[in-house]
Amino acid sequence: MPIVVDIDVMLARRKMSVGTLADRIGITPANLAVLKNGRARAVRFTTLDALCEVLQCQPGDLLRWVPEDPGTATAHAALDPADDTEAAPATGQAR
Repeated sequence: MPIVVDIDVMLARRKMSVGTLADRIGITPANLAVLKNGRARAVRFTTLDALCEVLQCQPGDLLRWVPEDPGTATAHAALDPADDTEAAPATGQAR
């Protein structure tokens, strides 16, 4: 995934536990772990705002983009059910 989540870096800098951060931003530790480990498909701006407020940082301190390996980009796109343009019929019509 080309978006890397660096919440663990900010937690270490602030000497804060995942449980404490989850309590202070109002989400469950399990949901924070999903976000922290890069398994989340989306993040609400309200959650990002709360993270930045509690950790006293900017969104760019928590999220960064890295180029994806060209060999895996096509494989990931083919597996994304939200992308309805990848597997268009041979006639050129969208699904």
